[in-house]
Formats: sequence, structure tokens, C-alpha cells
Amino acid sequence: MDALGSLLNGPRARDPLVLRLVFASPWALRVDDRSPLTVLVVTRGAVSVDYDDGTRSTVTTGEVALFRGSESYLVSDGGTHAPIARIDESGDCVDLDGRHSMAEHMSVGLRSWGNSAPDEATAAMLIGVYRAGEVNRTLLDALPRLSVVSMSDDPLRALMEAEITREAPGQDAVLNRYLDLILISALRRTFDDEHGGAAWFRAYRDPTVGRALRLMHNNADRRWTVESLATEVGVSRATLARRFTDLVGTSPMKHLTSWRLALAADHLAQDNPDTLGVIAERIGYATPFALSAAFKREYGVSPSQWAATSTQTG
Repeated sequence: MDALGSLLNGPRARDPLVLRLVFASPWALRVDDRSPLTVLVVTRGAVSVDYDDGTRSTVTTGEVALFRGSESYLVSDGGTHAPIARIDESGDCVDLDGRHSMAEHMSVGLRSWGNSAPDEATAAMLIGVYRAGEVNRTLLDALPRLSVVSMSDDPLRALMEAEITREAPGQDAVLNRYLDLILISALRRTFDDEHGGAAWFRAYRDPTVGRALRLMHNNADRRWTVESLATEVGVSRATLARRFTDLVGTSPMKHLTSWRLALAADHLAQDNPDTLGVIAERIGYATPFALSAAFKREYGVSPSQWAATSTQTG
């Protein structure tokens, strides 16, 4: 399986927030929850996204926005009015002072929330919020803070819109799978874009660097050196090192270290992770002690602390 395939196999919505939002102008909503990943599907009208640094993007009907939860932002009709509510750090909808819940006050039907009756709304969207542990760190690190892709030709949008206000046995599981499929479809389009995704995804198109990346990603347990990689792809050590750094933005060995440690972080975040010794062998570290030291340098906490935190927030 290639790197993108392994990442697309990772997202598993278990208990996401899945809602339909319906608004009539004027409206604005402040989002401060810093959720790992949020999927926003605009089904009517247009939505402005404003970050605190003044950057504005617009998401229109048929487009899907992927928010990596690294920063707060404002979603609105594009006006300059104050937000009608705020999504706080716990994922709760509150007033701007954070004192009173707004969720019940703004409920407009089953899994529907906003300031307008659905048939009178000027903007409508579906939103799915992944919680910690449901999306792997490697995928999040490959995304910018906001990605917008067109999915106007994708039937998944209409299917999820039809299902989100339906009440039937197993409905939550159905919505979770639709959310996963929409995310995967949007990610494929993002990474297929020549300018989308992380540099190493774009480098996959290069015959030399792409092959080196596939070798590292699919065989993280091997004791790679730049020399052995260069031999495998049929170029000189200097050629591989130079071309790899130009396209990926870092050296082959630094990239390999980051990839291995991201894999370790993902393994440790699982509900019942393997022992550190097993993980170390699986990703190419000679001993669990070597992995532990490298992990702490990269993430600032020990593997056991990472696993405990992931369990608490997952």
C-alpha cells in the first residue's frame, strides 16, 4: 500500500459531531474548538472563512472544506457583524461570554442547528467533526489549516444530506461511514492537485524520489541509508540526496525519522497499543530505548505519556 493509501485507510469516525447547519443572514459563528479535523460540506449558498491573521476564503455550494484544528476561525455570510455563538474548546456551542449553552436554543430539528427554518435558510451546510484519535497525526501533518475542494459531481454529498435528518436503526453508524467517505474523497482530490498536500505527496510523481519514498514508507523497518536507497532506485547517493531535498524539503534520513515517529505515534494512540518493543521493531528502531529517546525529542513527551494522553482524549 502506498503512503496515501495508508493514510486514507486511517480515518475512522467513532463518535463524531455530525450536524446540518442552516442560517439566514446576518450570521457568523466563531469556532475555537481546535478539533483535529473538521469536514464542512456546503449544500446551499456560500460560506466565508476568516482566520485571525486576516486571511479569508469562500466555500460555495458543492464544495467541501477541510479544517485542520490548528487555529480558531470565523464562518459567516461574509458580513462584519458579531458572531451569534461560539464553539468553545470543549466543542460546546455557547454564547460569546461562554456562560450559556446555545445548542438547545438554536435547534431547528433533528441533527439541525442554526438561526432559521431549513427551508428559509440562505446558507446550509453539513458538518462533521473528528475527535482526537480518530485521524492519524501523519495525515494531519500533511494538511494545511484549510483545504477547499469541489465535490459538486460527487453523489456522496446528496446521500449524506438525505440521511442526516433521518431517524432509523443504526443511523449514527451510517452517518459516520458517509463522513469517512466524504473525507477520503476530498483528500484524494486535495492530494491529486499539483499544488495540494504535503511536499512529499507531490514528490511521489517524480520517478526517482517517488520510488525512494515508497520504499521508505512501505518498508519502515529496514535499516535504510542514503546509499542503500540510492542503490535501490538506481542513482548516485549525491543525486538522490540533492533531488530528494529539493522536492521534499528535507533530507531522506530526516524524512524517514519523521515518518517512523509519526507511525509510532499512531500506533501508540490506538486503544490497545502494542508494546514499545514491538512498535520499535516494526518501524526500524533497534531497541525500544532508542525509539523512546527519539520520540521524546520529536514530541516532547515519552511514548507512555503520549499513549495515556491519546487514550484520555480519544
